[in-house]
Amino acid sequence: MPLPKDNLLYGFADKLTDEQREYVDAIAEYQFVGVNAPAGTGKTSLAVMTSRALGRDVLYIFSPIQEGRMGFLPGTLEDKEAPYITPLIDALLEMGEDPMRVLYKEDNIDNIKRGNCWVRAISHVHARGINIKGTEDRPLAVIIDEAANFTRGELKKVLTRIHQDVKVIMIGHDNQCDLEDVSKSGFVPYLEHFENQPYFKRCYLTHNHRGEISQHADKLSW
Repeated sequence: MPLPKDNLLYGFADKLTDEQREYVDAIAEYQFVGVNAPAGTGKTSLAVMTSRALGRDVLYIFSPIQEGRMGFLPGTLEDKEAPYITPLIDALLEMGEDPMRVLYKEDNIDNIKRGNCWVRAISHVHARGINIKGTEDRPLAVIIDEAANFTRGELKKVLTRIHQDVKVIMIGHDNQCDLEDVSKSGFVPYLEHFENQPYFKRCYLTHNHRGEISQHADKLSW
């Protein structure tokens, strides 16, 4: 069923456009939501907010498209992957959450022990061989962000790990892909592959709320 109308969604409910509300309701109602949306539409923030409003922990999965160079960058693995979770950090800040408190990190032991952590970020590289499932007291939502940067094989690796109790929100834009060969992206093929499944809902967000420069830049096709 849709997200209850009296849910304030961290103060954003009254500000949602009709298409954003349809997206939020789809996350509440369906197990798997795929959203094709340009930059600045709120797709990541709303996915994180809605998942939390539904009482779910979040597993945020990203694609380190420059992973071949990551080994040469200074710092820990978390340091190297930090740029890829900026959208997640921004979403947490928008909803009034302290990322340093709620993110599972090696140096966040006290908050992990206290049960304050409800967000985990990993690259798809670390998804091989794992089971993606929640628990009875901590159900899970998986957010696959910038999904146009995943190849078909990489998305398959993630999606085939999903258990029945998990919600999935796959976020991307068919006109925004950082792969050297954009034809290898698995985002649109997987949107089409799941199109007619009863547990799947395909959503579109069209309005970029950032401003005229961002809006016009996004109109340039490949």
